[in-house]
Amino acid sequence: MFSYEHNTIKKMITQDDVNYIAGLARINLSPEESQPLAQDLERILDYIRQLEGVDVSEVQPTSHVLSLKNVYRDDIPVPSLAQEEALSIAVQKLNGSFKVPQIID
Repeated sequence: MFSYEHNTIKKMITQDDVNYIAGLARINLSPEESQPLAQDLERILDYIRQLEGVDVSEVQPTSHVLSLKNVYRDDIPVPSLAQEEALSIAVQKLNGSFKVPQIID
């Protein structure tokens, strides 16, 4: 699809490429908006090209750069507000609950 050729290091992100990608994303772009995006895509591809030259043969595959550890606290029940106390600030009450405006028909 793209006119980018890795072996010849040819920069050829065209306006058609940008418009195609914008169409996939359902974004309408003016010509003034798409030109800077073509240049941005070129810079991104240049960066990727630099990364392709990095030797990662000794790097172990990972899903995250930092070791992950779940941090849980003990689940200790604590006293909560009594229903009457919680409802004391209610603007409107109905059958022991907060009454709120209906938002779904």
